[in-house]
Amino acid sequence: MKSVFPLPVFILLFQFSAAAQYVPAPAPAQTQPILITGATAHLGNGEVIENSMVAFEAGKITYVGSAADKIGFPGHKEIKAAGQHLYPGFIAPNTTLGLTEIGAVKATRDDDEIGSINPNIRSIVAYNTDSEIIPTVRSMGILLAETAPQGGRIAGTSSIVQLDAWNWEDAAYATDFAVHMNWPALSSWDWHSRRASKNKNYEKQVREIADYFRQAEAYSQKDENPAPNLRFEAMSGLFDGSKKLFIHANEVVAMEEAVLLMDKFEITPVIVGGRDSWRITGFLKKHRIPVVLRSTQSLPGRADADIDQPYKTPALLQEAGLLWCFGHEGFWQQRNLAFQAGQAVGFGLGHEEAIQALTSNTAKIMGIHKRTGTIQKGMDATLFLCNGDVLDMRTSKVTDAFIQGRKINLDNKQEVLYRKFRGKYKQR
Repeated sequence: MKSVFPLPVFILLFQFSAAAQYVPAPAPAQTQPILITGATAHLGNGEVIENSMVAFEAGKITYVGSAADKIGFPGHKEIKAAGQHLYPGFIAPNTTLGLTEIGAVKATRDDDEIGSINPNIRSIVAYNTDSEIIPTVRSMGILLAETAPQGGRIAGTSSIVQLDAWNWEDAAYATDFAVHMNWPALSSWDWHSRRASKNKNYEKQVREIADYFRQAEAYSQKDENPAPNLRFEAMSGLFDGSKKLFIHANEVVAMEEAVLLMDKFEITPVIVGGRDSWRITGFLKKHRIPVVLRSTQSLPGRADADIDQPYKTPALLQEAGLLWCFGHEGFWQQRNLAFQAGQAVGFGLGHEEAIQALTSNTAKIMGIHKRTGTIQKGMDATLFLCNGDVLDMRTSKVTDAFIQGRKINLDNKQEVLYRKFRGKYKQR
């Protein structure tokens, strides 16, 4: 196709576009041991150490204790952090981070594949490490994220990425660990008539899911398959436990029917969304179902629910003894994930419980809790320092962040623009 621009104009536009981008280069591997002293350490397991001392070397935490212990660490670079708070790196679940750049521009969205049944779609290979959104998110303490496909009945498989890498191979932290399925909704909202309409095909759609899982299970039990089926191959891990099943559902009936159907295949799913999960905590606990919550800073989905029900739901799940974590829809919105937790703290959730629901709880649900999610000896040195309470937008200011011991650059496009226009008005 002939270009609509003369070549010199095209080159000029390309150069202008490239110059407008700002994505800091990934940090090199840790070469010198580091010691952080004096900070209030929130370990991610409910414990807090005032005036702490945390050391890490070669990307792994080597010591966690009190600065009052007076232990020497020769050869370590010391970071004096008195008055600051130290946290494990936050983990953002169920995101399109790195898959979408501009929501309104279709060419920059790579999160939804054509077709309804696509378990073989791998989100990891579409992950864009050069996204300008990623630096803005990690500057808020989000250092790991789950990139998840969207759309269709079975959207594909998700992966965990660390947010400072040259390419998707470098970013991969846990690859293809979960299959995502969108459970049929019982009703839908018609914006034209402003009414909710019942899904007349709900039972048929559920039967189709059951039939597909039976076929996939039968395929997985064959010793040899002369004609490989990529879709069934991607599903096989669900039946031997090597993959997780994330079911997106919000209504009580949908969650219950999804759990009971998967019980027949001996699959324990994770509920994503879980808007009405507070109403069936006993059922979810009985079946040991983890929940990845939708945004707390949202309106209730039921006309008869309290207006502040989304704020109260985290405390209710915690009180019931469920394994759950905070989630937030979209990609750039992940930078506000900590404030979702802060909102819940104001409605009955404990402060350290909120930190757990951003770190260790998420790591357990994702199956990476033996590597990250807490500040403990032997874990990855993925952590960050904040000048104030990270859950409070008035005091949250991340100053230093480390991913597997590498001190990452927290600068980003928004900071660049802030400095630019602050300078402009200072001149006036």
